[in-house]
Amino acid sequence: MIKWIGALLGYTYFRFFGALLGYFIGSAIEGMFKTKARVSFNSNNYRSMGSSQFELNLLALAAMVIKADGKVEEKELRFVRNYFIANYGADYAATIFSRFNTEIKKEAQNLSEVARLFVNGVPYNTRLQIVHFLFGIANSDGSISDVEIKKIDQIAAALGIRFSNFESIKAMFVQQAGNAYKILEIDSSATDAEIKKAYRTMAKKYHPDKLNTADSAMKKGAQEKFQKIQAAYEKIRKERGF
Repeated sequence: MIKWIGALLGYTYFRFFGALLGYFIGSAIEGMFKTKARVSFNSNNYRSMGSSQFELNLLALAAMVIKADGKVEEKELRFVRNYFIANYGADYAATIFSRFNTEIKKEAQNLSEVARLFVNGVPYNTRLQIVHFLFGIANSDGSISDVEIKKIDQIAAALGIRFSNFESIKAMFVQQAGNAYKILEIDSSATDAEIKKAYRTMAKKYHPDKLNTADSAMKKGAQEKFQKIQAAYEKIRKERGF
């Protein structure tokens, strides 16, 4: 639009040569505005990028996990689909999944770009819930492979998730000895007093009310994680008899 206004003004004052000059100057100004708009878009957070941007990029991460082992399992697709239908409604989920099908067919998603948007746009606690969601996808077929764990670890690192936090969430899904201690982010040699303190810290840190988001799916995941923290503490408490 600016280039045509420039051409019109140039023609009014300087005829044909002025019209050309005005057109090119206007084009240059338009280009500057477009570049600025792109920069602003890339630096904005999800709250200002539109209501669907969070979900679309979450699905991009989901696609990375689903394709990590080189095959697309129907159970994993169903898990993601049911997750979105349960939390966002069938109509909205259908709209989002039209984009998800495109993500699944891509040879590769840009992890660094998607992760950067999450790091800049959502708080740390929400990013923890994203990792929890991704483990849920991997576990939907009854087991989590090493390659899936490696992929989620890679995503978590890109999201800026601390190692201890990652290990805590992983222990909620991957059954190993000492999982209850890992969930509470404490060593099995810890004293009873240290375990109680660790539980209070984790319960406060991961309480669903601490999650700064209106996203119902993320809140539901926070509640599930909080319950697993409570279960881990009860398991240790009963084993130790305090």
